[in-house]
Amino acid sequence: MKTSMEGYTILFFCSLLLSIFLTSTATDTITMSQPIRDGETIVSAGGSFELGIFSPDSMKRYLGIWYKKISIPTVVWVANRESTPLVDSSGVLKVTKEGILQLLNRNGSIIWSSNSSRWAQNPVAKLLDTGNLVVIDEKDDNPENFLWQSFDYPCDTLLPGMKLGRNMTTGLEWHLSSWKSTDNPSPGDFTYRLDPQGFPQFVVRDGSVEQFRSGPWNGLHFSGFPDQIPYTTYNPHFVFNQKETYYTDELCNDSVVTRLVLNRNGIIQRFSWNDQTQDWDLSQSVPKDNCDNYAICGAYGSCNIGNSQDYCGCLKGFVPKSQQDWDISDYSNGCVRRMPLNCGSGDGFTKHSGIKFPDTRYSWYNESMTLKECESLCLKNCSCMAYTSLDVRNGGSGCLLWFGDLIDIRAFPEDKKEIYIRMASSEIGMSLSLKLDQVGSKKKKRVWIIVSLALLVGMVFLGLGLTLFVRKKKKLSREGKKGHTVERGYTTEELELPLFDLATVANATNNFSINNKLGQGGFGLVYKGVLEDGQEIAVKRLSKNSRQGLNEFKNEVIHIAKLQHRNLVKLLGCCLQVDETILIYEFMPNKSLDFFIFDHTRSILLDWTKRFQIIIGIAQGLLYLHRDSRLRIIHRDLKAGNILLDNKMNPKISDFGLARSFDENETEGNTKKVVGTYGYMSPEYAIDGLYSVKSDVFSFGVLLLEIAWRLYIEGKPLELIDASIGDSSNTSEVLRAIHVGLLCVQRCPEDRPNMSTVVLMLGSESELPQPKQPGFFNERNLVGTDSSSHKHEPCSTNEVTITLLEAR
Repeated sequence: MKTSMEGYTILFFCSLLLSIFLTSTATDTITMSQPIRDGETIVSAGGSFELGIFSPDSMKRYLGIWYKKISIPTVVWVANRESTPLVDSSGVLKVTKEGILQLLNRNGSIIWSSNSSRWAQNPVAKLLDTGNLVVIDEKDDNPENFLWQSFDYPCDTLLPGMKLGRNMTTGLEWHLSSWKSTDNPSPGDFTYRLDPQGFPQFVVRDGSVEQFRSGPWNGLHFSGFPDQIPYTTYNPHFVFNQKETYYTDELCNDSVVTRLVLNRNGIIQRFSWNDQTQDWDLSQSVPKDNCDNYAICGAYGSCNIGNSQDYCGCLKGFVPKSQQDWDISDYSNGCVRRMPLNCGSGDGFTKHSGIKFPDTRYSWYNESMTLKECESLCLKNCSCMAYTSLDVRNGGSGCLLWFGDLIDIRAFPEDKKEIYIRMASSEIGMSLSLKLDQVGSKKKKRVWIIVSLALLVGMVFLGLGLTLFVRKKKKLSREGKKGHTVERGYTTEELELPLFDLATVANATNNFSINNKLGQGGFGLVYKGVLEDGQEIAVKRLSKNSRQGLNEFKNEVIHIAKLQHRNLVKLLGCCLQVDETILIYEFMPNKSLDFFIFDHTRSILLDWTKRFQIIIGIAQGLLYLHRDSRLRIIHRDLKAGNILLDNKMNPKISDFGLARSFDENETEGNTKKVVGTYGYMSPEYAIDGLYSVKSDVFSFGVLLLEIAWRLYIEGKPLELIDASIGDSSNTSEVLRAIHVGLLCVQRCPEDRPNMSTVVLMLGSESELPQPKQPGFFNERNLVGTDSSSHKHEPCSTNEVTITLLEAR
């Protein structure tokens, strides 16, 4: 996997190379009489790290530390990221007689300075081979006596030996904060820091909003990082005592180069240097999917990315708090117990494994108790909702208790650590044994169990019989009604969607008033509606004369009804009544993407930050369709008009009328009837009817670019940038987006990246391969001399149905 650290541009690379050839102090130390100037550097004794002044853009300069032996410039620490950057090459770094580091500008003003807790006779600054810049007394290099060290002030990178946590005595906190952008090392929006409430855990926040939680440490790893083991290059340590609480890495081999980074998108990534490929290997990345998003399923809800229907489900013994909300995929209210607790009459516990342990913000722990003592203590406290062993090593030890609702749970089938959740005794079949224990008669216990089992079996059979009777009666009733949908080729049972009454839909749209019209397609009209409870909806009404629309309707229901993702439009239900066929969606107030980007006036409303957010959202939605959904789905009509925007300008992929799904073993399909939109179709699909996930990748690339190939090969890629976003754009980010777009629209499907690679490339600063010539629909031969792909034989009888795009 090709990847490298955030924050590097070509200019930055040149700046670091230049520092090698300029005058160097050829030492690892700065003294009071020997400061270093811009262009000079110091190098750690073993040659692993280098310190100097660098520039991530053409204007600003920063004091930083980077790897010396790594061929890809990779900065691990920046001194003046929270203060004013230098604006020219006159910067000087010196150490004062008080043992304070100072970075001065041309005028001698202090741009940045360290601090010192005590006086030293002869202070010097030294760059250690761990990457730690320390200020020490020249004759005392004991770590306990450091006057100051850069390891106490991490930036976005955690190196082996650095601490992530908190010193309870001094109040010093070690945390990571992302870069603001690729060329701006100032603190960004994301932080990764210790939450000391209850049993400690680490949390990624976007500002003050929780995004991801590590889960509690169990002696081997954090509950939210089940793939953190086995360890081959480093050993993780979690220190937890009255003085300090922190996490740190210890290298197994000094020759290994590894680092943990919080990137500018709030993703925690573990990199290791690969000498053979001369690049960084990405070995770990979280959040890795939707289920890593904090508390996405609410209280007592569990998120399972592999679920065949929805991500969210309730833990065993719990039901949705609001079934109506869950039916429209709103899981925020979570779940509630099916049977209420009755602490006075005795509750019990059910064992769960293969899950990420809940938020420990409201928890209590004891390091010496046994698991049995832990259970007894929890049972005596009516507010205690769950317990587990604090440390799972050597058979388990200690006690961890949870109080209040259990939130932020997800499925980790590979992690077999056990947690015990409090349940009503009647829910887990314990009430009978508890009552008989009080009587003290083993004989009565056996009798009661036999009688109870007999009654239970009888009730089950009776319930099944009644259920079958009611279902059959309802089916016969439906089949006797006018407008039964069998004549349209499907029944309401097959759709598995909430049904809306026609009168309700008509009332919501003012009887399908022309004033409520949002748009029109080959299927019919789309109207805006408002339900009685105030919810805004979009109503797609199938034209009675549209046979193609009917096929699209059925296809849309099949492919999107059970799919849930933040970047897919939500299908709320349908109306099948009399001769009406209607789909009801969530309403998107900002219309579609083409409403903005193809209009000179409205396009200025989309600055680069919003556009890049939209690009990332579309990519993540496609990745879900291609890899993480219950079906492998090819959209086949991805275009700007099918990207809807919500009130926060978040993109939602819509219109699945042309979508196709694959089984796990299928990779591509073939059709004699090519449908879609000219300009977004991949060559192999438009010409030969071959479609695959790479067809969608091509369409995504067109969305990313609206491309002009010759500008790129002539070295003029910046001419592709929309003039309306020029002032707001991040040049390196725009160039990367263009480059990724070019990779997506390469002629041969085999050359195009898949969507997981696209998401990774957009979210990192990895070195990208050179794109080959893109595909054009007037090219008959899809295989160029520079491609290794196999030639597909054309299908001469293909029937092409395309939608022409309006002039822009």
